[in-house]
Amino acid sequence: MHTLTTRRPATAEAVPHRSRADDVYAQLKRDVAEFKLVPGDRFTENELSERLGVSRTPVRQALFRLQQEGYVEVLFRSGWRVLPFDFEQFEQLYDLRMVLETTAVHRLCTDGQRVDRALLDQLAAIWLVPVAERSADMVQVSQWDEAFHCALVAAAGNAEMARVHKDVTERIRIIRRLDFTKQARIDATYDEHSKILKAIQRKRGEQAAMLLRAHIETSQAEVRKITLHQVHLARVGAAR
Repeated sequence: MHTLTTRRPATAEAVPHRSRADDVYAQLKRDVAEFKLVPGDRFTENELSERLGVSRTPVRQALFRLQQEGYVEVLFRSGWRVLPFDFEQFEQLYDLRMVLETTAVHRLCTDGQRVDRALLDQLAAIWLVPVAERSADMVQVSQWDEAFHCALVAAAGNAEMARVHKDVTERIRIIRRLDFTKQARIDATYDEHSKILKAIQRKRGEQAAMLLRAHIETSQAEVRKITLHQVHLARVGAAR
């Protein structure tokens, strides 16, 4: 299986301590991204405590963080609820994503010393393959797709751009994964990614940016069509 690795600094950084609240927070965000929790779902802190095997304190701390980020809301005397999608916010995040990624591909088409060519080679090993070798696993391809876009920005060598892009990626993850509930979208993603990579390899910045912009706009257009019914269908599919 292909994996993407980024270069680590020569001096190891101290790994920050993760609390139980951090672990619960990460798990609940995964539950949202994997359709285990969908808009409208209601639950209590006790239910989450029992399911995750932790006390209510880290659960409550994690939920308050998710509340601040717009994922859930507290209901008076009746637990918590997953909030509906904020499509206006998604539109704004897609616009920001567009700016970051097109700026990155322009930089990738230069001879800049900060460009990570090894990371681009890893992308080519995944996406520039014969049709017969393409993955049909929707979950795997959705993860590779996310890694592709993150790697493009990371390879450009600007750590602050990569940090902001990672935050945007996390906030639109659930919406993007809905794209990969259709086989046709998987095929199109392979085709579009390969064209973008080939343009970068040939150092055609304008062409690469144009292809990337069209690729993102296609995904953005699909977001506007998403219904709650599709989300529930995705949950059924994920549970199989």
